[in-house]
Amino acid sequence: MTEWLENCPEAVQDYIGGERLDEVECIISDLPGIARGKAMPAAKFARQSHFFLPNSIFFQTITGDWGEAAGEEGFTEPDMILRPDFSTATAAPWAADKTVQVIHDAFDQKNRPIPMAPRNVLKRVCELYRKKGWEPIVAPEMEFYLVARNVDPGKPIEAMIGRTGRPSAGRQAYSMTAVDEYGPVVDDIYEFAEVQGFEIDGITQEGGAGQLEINLRHGDPVKLADEIFYFKRLIREAALRHDCFATFMAKPIEGEPGSAMHIHHSITDRKTGKNIFTGPQGGETDAFFNYIGGLQKHLPEIVAIMAPYVNSYRRYVKDHAAPINLAWGRDNRTTGIRIPVSDPESRRIENRLAGMDCNPYLGIAASLACGYLGLVNEEWAGPSFKGDAYEDEDDDRTLPKTMFEALENFGEATGVRDVLGGRFCEVYEIVKRAEYDEFLQVISPWEREHLLLNV
Repeated sequence: MTEWLENCPEAVQDYIGGERLDEVECIISDLPGIARGKAMPAAKFARQSHFFLPNSIFFQTITGDWGEAAGEEGFTEPDMILRPDFSTATAAPWAADKTVQVIHDAFDQKNRPIPMAPRNVLKRVCELYRKKGWEPIVAPEMEFYLVARNVDPGKPIEAMIGRTGRPSAGRQAYSMTAVDEYGPVVDDIYEFAEVQGFEIDGITQEGGAGQLEINLRHGDPVKLADEIFYFKRLIREAALRHDCFATFMAKPIEGEPGSAMHIHHSITDRKTGKNIFTGPQGGETDAFFNYIGGLQKHLPEIVAIMAPYVNSYRRYVKDHAAPINLAWGRDNRTTGIRIPVSDPESRRIENRLAGMDCNPYLGIAASLACGYLGLVNEEWAGPSFKGDAYEDEDDDRTLPKTMFEALENFGEATGVRDVLGGRFCEVYEIVKRAEYDEFLQVISPWEREHLLLNV
């Protein structure tokens, strides 16, 4: 009854270790990146090749309401066919009984990939690269906060209490002492990751109070997006063991830096395995400058994917380690597009715009889409920026400042929508506009404080 386990990664088999597998969680990412699906006894999972979920999971807003995105057939909620990708199987080490998670891919009843499914969107973009003879490679960075438990949305988020009994302090970037404050949470993150078969490249303290960054090894975009999808749950579970919350909000604490998901890009030639950003003599190629040009031209069109909520735009603040421009520079963290120090074989381009609140499949797909258009259309980068890009008043490639403006840009982005898929873009825009309308119905504490008796 467990023959399917032979197709799973070795880490799963090590986790089970000859014991009885109790449960399998069959999951898929929705638009926000929340795991949806079914949990079932392992014996039942072994007897089936697929299961069903309604396609309406992709029409749901973050609040649980619905966007009117069903199409001409109306809101009939037809079933999708979900099939397991056994290469994604991993443990759920926090569960009381032996439990395995498996990511599934979504198809319609004619066996066509569901265009709104985020994993399918990323697969679509990667396939466009491969048809051109290129292999996309990414290396994501994940920033997040460990915060005190907060069960009252009316109260501000506060830093977690560390081992010393004091709240975590900000302005302590790269401090090992700061990391030690919440060492038990970090220890569980490492333990869970090891059991799940994930390799962490490093954990560092970031600039915010209780803010950490985890770097992952470079590799296949779909595999790395799967890992981030899993990591968000892993980190939350580790935090809950120690009476705190992990949050991936772009800007959870007033006055503290936001949390990003920086994405490093390189592209190899599928025949030679060589980095197409580097020439025979080790210099930068036209493809390198075209990729940057694509990011500069098209990133404003897909900010609605990389900054998917009204809170996301609070992250784009001058001098707070977040991009407010589309300049590119060498080893320059004030530019939105950074070229890290590397040897020629590892030359890569870092997109610093995406927030950690974005869906990892969609954030990576959107970033790859911009670079792809730069390559195929031979779009050229502007001059590299030297100095503090926050002080550049001449940069006319401005980023949208609000969710409404970002959605307007996204709605007009013909080239990007062709790459990501028209049906996905239609649904995404409808759902995000519905979320924005929901937000406008809420009166904030600022409005009550300053407008109630003064206007």
